Amino acid sequence: MAKNLVEAIISKVRSLKKSKKPYVKMDKSSSVKVEIRSRKARKIIDRTLKAADRPGKKPLS
Repeated sequence: MAKNLVEAIISKVRSLKKSKKPYVKMDKSSSVKVEIRSRKARKIIDRTLKAADRPGKKPLS
């Protein structure tokens, strides 16, 4: 009885794993790429300004 139950659960789990449909990865649109680039630039600028506000101290990394 227990063996059949375990086998039933295992087969159920396997069928659930197989039923997932693969998703198609979307390419980023140009506006999203620009947004990401501007965020990275903003972070670099903020870091640079923080370092400039601390002359003579160790650089921030």
